[in-house]
Amino acid sequence: MTERLYIFDTTLRDGQQTQGVQFSTPEKTKIAEVLDRLGVDYIEGGWPGANPTDSEFFDSRPQTRATFTAFGMTKRAGRSAENDDVLAGVLNAGTPAVCLVGKTHDFHVTKALGIGLDENLGNIAQSVAHLVAQGREALFDAEHFFDGYKANPDYALKCLHAAFEAGARWIVLCDTNGGTLPAEIGAITRAVIDSGIPGGHLGIHTHDDTGNAVANTLAAVDAGARQVQGTLNGLGERCGNANLTTLIPTLLLKEPYASTFEIGVSHDALAGLTRASRMLDDILNRVPLKSLPYVGSSAFAHKAGLHASAILKDPSTYEHVDPSVVGNSRIVPMSNQAGQSNLRRRLSEAGLEVAPGDPALARILDTVKEREAQGYSYDTAQASFELVAREELGQKPDFFEVKRYKVTVERRKNKYNKMVSLSEAVIVVKIGDEKLLSVSESMDEQGGDRGPVNALSKALAKDLGPYQDYIEDLRLVDFKVRITDGGTEAVTRVIIDSEDGQGRRWSTVGVSANIIDAAFDALLDAITWKLIRDGAKPVSKVVPLQGADIR
Repeated sequence: MTERLYIFDTTLRDGQQTQGVQFSTPEKTKIAEVLDRLGVDYIEGGWPGANPTDSEFFDSRPQTRATFTAFGMTKRAGRSAENDDVLAGVLNAGTPAVCLVGKTHDFHVTKALGIGLDENLGNIAQSVAHLVAQGREALFDAEHFFDGYKANPDYALKCLHAAFEAGARWIVLCDTNGGTLPAEIGAITRAVIDSGIPGGHLGIHTHDDTGNAVANTLAAVDAGARQVQGTLNGLGERCGNANLTTLIPTLLLKEPYASTFEIGVSHDALAGLTRASRMLDDILNRVPLKSLPYVGSSAFAHKAGLHASAILKDPSTYEHVDPSVVGNSRIVPMSNQAGQSNLRRRLSEAGLEVAPGDPALARILDTVKEREAQGYSYDTAQASFELVAREELGQKPDFFEVKRYKVTVERRKNKYNKMVSLSEAVIVVKIGDEKLLSVSESMDEQGGDRGPVNALSKALAKDLGPYQDYIEDLRLVDFKVRITDGGTEAVTRVIIDSEDGQGRRWSTVGVSANIIDAAFDALLDAITWKLIRDGAKPVSKVVPLQGADIR
């Protein structure tokens, strides 16, 4: 017999408290829909009335299978629950569940709230009872519970029982400051259960200030808690919350959890976890953390030659799960540490089959090692490596030739009469027997300059004749620069991360003493790799786009 374990997502509430994060209403809607498809049980949408965005979101929230939850606080001192306008604003959101935060640490009650301990107990009980009377599923968010328990266990437990006895469906134990360790979490959770609150009514909410949020959550589950709270990608205040992209696959795939518990996320839905993680980073306009367990781009990367050799024989030698079950993929990076096992594996993943002992393997390895000595890094630029290999194997299509390009940067007044820098790029490419010229400026909606690399990218993407449809969904998502040698003869390495509408993400590299040349080489590789992947074929004749110049 398996027990039901409930997943409560607070990305839209606690996750929004991350420094630098502010979701718009459409973004909240998109995230909620993704969470619902994933299969979480509760979606906490925010605090109605706390800000215009949250209020608008609750007015137009999507219909979900998951239980939509509004967040608020227990009633304020000196008024009844029925006459507290803040509590009324939360109830007016009309959600089937409401989570109220209340103090459980005596220090916070007397110092932060400035009220007596008994009055706080009354506020908790009356607030929860009011929710239940309105037909809502009530959750009590026991703020600072673990610190409160360590300081005054009797009072902390009284707070929990006040909420539970008033009808709360869930009592959520919060490690608000994130400083409690797994052994403490487990022992205190067991103490709560021993006090008379069943584990089937206990939730756990942890923060990652010691790097233990996931471990703390699992410790609470081991002790008997049956609801786990967290956020996508571990968003949250300070160091973040427990990361659901780590917790969900662990609960679904790892023992003893996989055979002990049933969760709302199916194995089919789990295959969309990596895409959900990267969707959130895309909304936040930030680069995905490569080292994230399960969903990071390095989670299944095997660089050492010995590892790659074993992976080639049996992936389980160095992988704890099949990457495809979480929607991720295996990467065998190329670097100057690589051997032929790494190389053949990487070529095979790119659709390039080369027999053992083929002289081309040695040529590719020699080229990679020679270029890395010049400053290239194929460890982090897999797409560029594939193009190097195709060149050596005679399998790199000749889509177009860059005849010349020019980038200028000048200072001028924009439409707001402010002096700004403006970058302009001019590119001439030859496709078949025709030359096409494109010109592009790099300017944002406010009239500000986005830089010469952006101008080059826009000019390249402006008119590639018969290849235009292939690159319409191509966009740059990250740009990294490193000086590999100092002094007056410094060499610059540029790594560009690209993405397309199919959710593919790839990296390319360029190296030069000139940062623009290095960036341009990486841009060319990014486009060429996508054309190959999308099945484009070289052409001998081209009809330019309407309005394009031909020189």
